Amino acid sequence: MNVTQSPYGRVRPSRRATRHSGESHETHSHHRFGLALIAASATVASARDQIRVTGSSTVFPYSQAVAEEFANQTGAPAPIVESVGTGGGFQAFCGGIGEAHPDITGASRAIKKSEYDLCVSNGVTDISEALIGNDGLSMSVSRANTFDWDMTLGEMYMALAAQVPVDGEWKDNPYTMWSEVNPAFPATPITVYGPPPTSGTRDAWVEIAMHKGCKQLDFVKAGGFDSAWVTENCSRMRTDGPFIEAGENDNLIVQQIEANPNAMGIFGYSFLYENNDKLKGVKFDGIEPNFDTIAAYDYEVSRPLYFYVKNAHRGVIPNLQEFIDEYMSDAALQAGGYLAERGMTPLPEANMKEYQASVTGAVNMAPVTQ
Repeated sequence: MNVTQSPYGRVRPSRRATRHSGESHETHSHHRFGLALIAASATVASARDQIRVTGSSTVFPYSQAVAEEFANQTGAPAPIVESVGTGGGFQAFCGGIGEAHPDITGASRAIKKSEYDLCVSNGVTDISEALIGNDGLSMSVSRANTFDWDMTLGEMYMALAAQVPVDGEWKDNPYTMWSEVNPAFPATPITVYGPPPTSGTRDAWVEIAMHKGCKQLDFVKAGGFDSAWVTENCSRMRTDGPFIEAGENDNLIVQQIEANPNAMGIFGYSFLYENNDKLKGVKFDGIEPNFDTIAAYDYEVSRPLYFYVKNAHRGVIPNLQEFIDEYMSDAALQAGGYLAERGMTPLPEANMKEYQASVTGAVNMAPVTQ
């Protein structure tokens, strides 16, 4: 298959490329990987005995689950899994080859050209891209909040954007109460906890939810503004109080929502799924986030989830290949697998099999050119 369906309403070219024919990834690995790490480290013998995984807070619980399963099954040291955000993960991952740099980074969006270029500039030129499943960016509220929250993305935009139309002019957002956005909403303060700019969740929220919401506004429709105008003017979250950056730890957002029944939070669906007894999802245009609506992209704020492997570390960092095999296994990724049990929406079978083959086989992704 040469294309991959994106939740952003377009089909993007696949970034996977083919390894040189007739060359096994293992044989190729030991020759290339040893040379790379000898150059980057004092000695191959000093390589870490623990795999390092960094990146997205959304992918974090899935990587952590695989790490635990891998350690339980093999008796090997459990990989170190860190949650630093998608952007922070790529910065660390693309920093270079060698034991000082992570082996894998999770991402709640595809790698950007600027990040790929950083990788290349630091000698990280052989990378496998794994699309592991789908996620719905969920705006959630405590079950103690009895209002049946159902809003348009345009109403969400009016609550959270830095600038909005006010009396026919584009101005700084003056609204502080939900009832000011829609009189049918409760007269309670707008308080929404969300991810910081370094987060892939923030990137995806802006690109999917904020931009779609902005385009729904009568002011934007009547003005005939194009996508470039929307990107320029509708990408900033407000910084005057109602939207609160809560860091990369999504569990802290869950705690804030529990503490304040009128507060909402933005995070990946797994955190809503895991806390379903305490939280409920806000509907957008009558559709709530769940496995079926996310898989079908009926839920408007759906997105793909990735991880990226530094192939120069296979065969040198102990057990890295085996950990990748576990991450891409049927037991982890298929419908009914242990990652689905934690809230990830599985890929269609054909897509899953294709990525399983390319990632376990150390297939190098094609260059990112835009």
